[in-house]
Amino acid sequence: MNYLTPTYYFDYETEEIQKLIKEYDTTELTEKEKAIKIYLKIRDDWRYDAYHINLSKKCFKASFIAKKSKGHCVDKSILLVACLRGLGIPARIHLAKVKNHIGVERLIQKFGTNELTPHGMVNVLLNDQWLKISPAFNKALCRKCNVAPLDFDGENDSIFQEYNNEGNVFMEYLDDYGHFNDVPFDFILENLNVHYPDIVKQFEGKKEIIL
Repeated sequence: MNYLTPTYYFDYETEEIQKLIKEYDTTELTEKEKAIKIYLKIRDDWRYDAYHINLSKKCFKASFIAKKSKGHCVDKSILLVACLRGLGIPARIHLAKVKNHIGVERLIQKFGTNELTPHGMVNVLLNDQWLKISPAFNKALCRKCNVAPLDFDGENDSIFQEYNNEGNVFMEYLDDYGHFNDVPFDFILENLNVHYPDIVKQFEGKKEIIL
């Protein structure tokens, strides 16, 4: 499987993505340094927002997400995969189900549960090793949740923090759906319909909703 090529969703040849990765596309940086820098940029420059949901294919394109100021974990993972591939670094999207244990009042009110699915993260290939990285939570949100920002050193997995700064359970991984070469749009729709049928019903005649 080739994890470097552009796709309909990972459209890194577009002006939006090329502009985003331009400063990192240099021989002065190693692949590891490029991966770390673009990870941090997407982690913090796009605010995490789980309550704005799109069900239109074009809204899952990296070039579309790049023009936004915020996005949920799948959005930010799509953007990161496209940028990594654009920099010549193999990458793929990885989906899972997670359970949030802190600051969940609004989450439960809107979704009916504190379980989020599908949760998006990224697999990146560095030094012949596939690493898992999650760019979802920006620094400001981490401070609000009393959790240290999730860093990436280019050598180890960087997935959701199990505990907050006080030692309380923060995030829990429940299911692993595996990795995909391209965005599995049909799987995402099916997953949402199974877990959040009442939310999906709100999409009748609409392409997006804000919860």
